[in-house]
Amino acid sequence: MNDTLPISETFTSIQGEGKLTGVPSWFCRISGCNLRCTWCDTPYASWNPESTKRTVDELADEALKSGTQHAVLTGGEPMLFDALVPLSQRLAAQGMHTTIETAGTVTLPGVSCDLMSISPKLSNSTPVDDPRDPDGVWATRHESRRLNADAINELIASTPDRQLKFVVAKPTDLPEIESILKKLTGFAPADVMLMPEGVAVPDRDSIRWILDECLSRGWSYCPRLHIALFGDTRGT
Repeated sequence: MNDTLPISETFTSIQGEGKLTGVPSWFCRISGCNLRCTWCDTPYASWNPESTKRTVDELADEALKSGTQHAVLTGGEPMLFDALVPLSQRLAAQGMHTTIETAGTVTLPGVSCDLMSISPKLSNSTPVDDPRDPDGVWATRHESRRLNADAINELIASTPDRQLKFVVAKPTDLPEIESILKKLTGFAPADVMLMPEGVAVPDRDSIRWILDECLSRGWSYCPRLHIALFGDTRGT
């Protein structure tokens, strides 16, 4: 099995999203993605992937030296890379709690994970008329790949805990979310999270509808704490 991964960045910060918001964590961002979300906030790991090859041993040692007890394996799409398996297993052997952040389009047998953070992509993610995709090749490819209910169900069933994060832009996104959830099993309402689109702290009026939907459905509102603390900055 390949023992290297294409890494765009590693850093220690606080987790800014999801159930572990505020928890000090070591982040490992793997470069490369099978999707091209038009609003992607890490284009250096997707649209224009930047990477350095690093070994599993190097990464596991860095995670241990970070002094944190939580690791976040993110991307891009980390589940595309076989070496994620030995890295996740090494982190587990070191006693670290591991979150894997994935779009949920593919699975990877053998991966070790405590919290599977799945972000199913809605139609608002498809790069229609995106200047980075002038021929529409990625729009077609993205739309055909962005949802895989079987893969999401397998990921939910394979881990002790999970969260389903949906990036929302407008109230008309809700019927699409409901249609996706009807295809999924093994989750509770509290596992469903709505996160406003954008890389700035939203004003209260613009997110009022999101808060109302979370309150009425038992879902969770998912802020981006790292944006509030550091802005849209790499390494945070």
